[in-house]
Amino acid sequence: MILEIADIRIQPGQQAAFEEAIQRGIATVASRAKGFQGFKVNKCIETPERYVLQIFWDTLEDHTVGFREGPLFGQWRAIVGPFFAGPPNVEHFDLVAKSGIA
Repeated sequence: MILEIADIRIQPGQQAAFEEAIQRGIATVASRAKGFQGFKVNKCIETPERYVLQIFWDTLEDHTVGFREGPLFGQWRAIVGPFFAGPPNVEHFDLVAKSGIA
């Protein structure tokens, strides 16, 4: 399993609308992508316009090719993209170790 982490900065004052949009975008678009396993969204306490989106994929290619290069990506960006203050920083990770807490 691959973990995608997107560090997202949004426009000030848009937190409530963005939080609704990102949940809707996951539920209606991203969750339909091949290899999508689940997600988490966290909001920064110190910087309320900063969010970290974690998406779990079966393979790297499920995200980078299947989703990013497919038709769902445009739908996803149409929902969440208007809130971005700049392009998200996106990186991918392999699991090395894990505790009992999710």
